[in-house]
Amino acid sequence: MRPKSAPIKSLSLSRITARPLSSTPACRCPPSCLALTRRYRHSKFLSLDPSITVFSLPRYASSSSSPSNPTTTLESPTSLEMAPKNKFELKTPKGTKDWEGKDMVIRDHIFNTITQVFKRHGGVTIDTPVFELREILAGKYGEDSKLIYDLADQGGEICSLRYDLTVPFARFLAMNKQIQNIKRYHIAKVYRRDQPAMTKGRMREFYQCDFDIAGTYDPMLPDAEVIRIITEVFEGLGWNGGYTIKLNHRKILDGIFQVCGVPEDKIRTISSAVDKLDKLPWTDVRKEMTEEKGLDGEVADRIGEWVVLKGKQDLLQKLQSTESLAVNESMKKGMEDLALLFEYLEAFGCLDRVSFDLSLARGLDYYTGLIYEVVTQGSAPEVTPGQENAESKPSKKKGKKGSEDDDRSDDPTVGVGSVAAGGRYDNLVGMFSGKSQIPCVGISFGVDRIFSITKAKMAAEKNAAVRNNDVDVYVMAFGQGYLKERMSVCAKLWESGIKAEFLYKVKPKLPAQFKAAEANGVPFAIFLGEDEVKSGKVKIKEMGLQEGHPEKEGILVSMSDMAKEIKVRLQRKRELDEMTRQAEGLRVVHGIKGDEVKDAEKKVEDAKPETTPAAVEATPGTEEPAPSNPTA
Repeated sequence: MRPKSAPIKSLSLSRITARPLSSTPACRCPPSCLALTRRYRHSKFLSLDPSITVFSLPRYASSSSSPSNPTTTLESPTSLEMAPKNKFELKTPKGTKDWEGKDMVIRDHIFNTITQVFKRHGGVTIDTPVFELREILAGKYGEDSKLIYDLADQGGEICSLRYDLTVPFARFLAMNKQIQNIKRYHIAKVYRRDQPAMTKGRMREFYQCDFDIAGTYDPMLPDAEVIRIITEVFEGLGWNGGYTIKLNHRKILDGIFQVCGVPEDKIRTISSAVDKLDKLPWTDVRKEMTEEKGLDGEVADRIGEWVVLKGKQDLLQKLQSTESLAVNESMKKGMEDLALLFEYLEAFGCLDRVSFDLSLARGLDYYTGLIYEVVTQGSAPEVTPGQENAESKPSKKKGKKGSEDDDRSDDPTVGVGSVAAGGRYDNLVGMFSGKSQIPCVGISFGVDRIFSITKAKMAAEKNAAVRNNDVDVYVMAFGQGYLKERMSVCAKLWESGIKAEFLYKVKPKLPAQFKAAEANGVPFAIFLGEDEVKSGKVKIKEMGLQEGHPEKEGILVSMSDMAKEIKVRLQRKRELDEMTRQAEGLRVVHGIKGDEVKDAEKKVEDAKPETTPAAVEATPGTEEPAPSNPTA
């Protein structure tokens, strides 16, 4: 209840409802409420007939309530009052989506895989606000600054949603001067007002998983470890080498621009144009350089001779042997770094995953040294044969309001893009601290793009093994339902760290229990029947066993051994599933010889379970009768 002396700020006319006094029940409110009613009714800006109640004040829920009673509750508005005045389409904003079901399972698997790699390399996590002061983000992203979401003024502070996790990390280091070195990882949402392509993972709200090494170390050692981390993440996700780490060096790119004659004040803008070569043909990029950015055509042609080159140490040797480039100071530093990096990558065993690509530029202004992006076959837009060097055609949909907001998932010229990117940024912390510099290098994984490619790959391979949850055991019962016994079994399994469920029915039918277990692919079931309850035993059954398998009908174990037996069987099943997955990966990805596949399959066959000691106690067909067939 508003105090009597409190001024009334406003009254929304759209919420006013007319109600005759004769139909209004007697008010039970205290005098202060009646005074407030009179104040509204006779206010000058309304000028309404006093015989009409122009609004409904909230009434106290009971006659015993009073404003001084802190337990007083007010009536909630009816659903009719809360309903919007005009109908609208119920949907999420463009470039966003809800996550549920198997999509969440796949995404959580990606998160867990990435996090395990980060921790393996000594990473510690931090968290920062989802929005930052606008001046923190300003001037850090080059031409992409236009994609920052700005917020309305709140209490005198002008803020924006974070564009990435790198700039907030640099701000964090500048504010915490006691931290001079750290391996930090951060998994959180970022926001960009980009043109969405939802099915390809190009969204306006999306997750990034960042790993950064901050501190002063010998050259290229942290950089090499970050690239090693990239390979571990994608191998852990099962990509089996189906990706390429494109790398370049800002000083090499700047040196090429200087030697080719690019004015110093145009280097960053020309760099952002070159960065589009993974999406546009050279003719379009050259046109942007000359017509939009005012670069001389001959200078653009000289740049074009270099930025189309790719390789490894061979390309580096070509640059080193070109006299005009070798004498450039920026080129010298960049080539020294890359030569050292290639040595370290070979020691880490990941040199075969990288490609030295002179077209890679990374448009963000804060990079100062090594830069890299991770691409896969699904990253690039679709290009039909013969169109590689053709100019892109303008869209036919012109003049349509809000067209830049349209989803471009079906546009063949739009690819997923890079699935991870990063580089060295030695001066970013100093932009905030003003004095001390903390060199940093890092990588950012685009989870939504990784998810899009992973899901498309699973669909192509017709892989339907994704489960909605991780339940290991479903506890079932015959006959009387044995609800309390099922609850007790679940409690014992939970105490042992085993994921278990049961059907919330007092007397569930067996088919309904099987349906619930099979719907989520639960690997094991525990059965309770009259005989099991009397003898203090349970029947453990592995779901999905073929006819004729010795354990098709399950095995009997004592209640005291139940959890231990389940753990043994779960571990054995996980090992078998992993061996099967590895065998499938060998066959599909690497295209190895048939004999090697047969060897892998033989290992899987040899690892299949035999009857455990617990099964000897009683199996179907022995002296102890089993319940009715649980496979019904």
